[in-house]
Amino acid sequence: MSRSRTILDNARDELFSHIQRCGVLRATPEQQAEWLDDTMGYLAETFPALTQGELDELRGMGDRFCQPAIPHGKGYTDLSRESWEQEAAEEEELAPA
Repeated sequence: MSRSRTILDNARDELFSHIQRCGVLRATPEQQAEWLDDTMGYLAETFPALTQGELDELRGMGDRFCQPAIPHGKGYTDLSRESWEQEAAEEEELAPA
């Protein structure tokens, strides 16, 4: 049995669609934060029935999608899982304890 779509579902889909189309995945973290601030304002206006809690949830989804645990995007398409794991291990060794 499928559940009916909610306003939050529609807003989430809109957010992810914008992220995919606009190139924010290749932006710096500061640019991503600014872009998400602007986009959240747009979503709040477009979906006025969303609560502040739902907007906060959407923002968290956007932040996580822009900063995935495994890199995505054109610059990473040639990386094998082994090379990504090696790169992650090296970064971990360099991180302050």
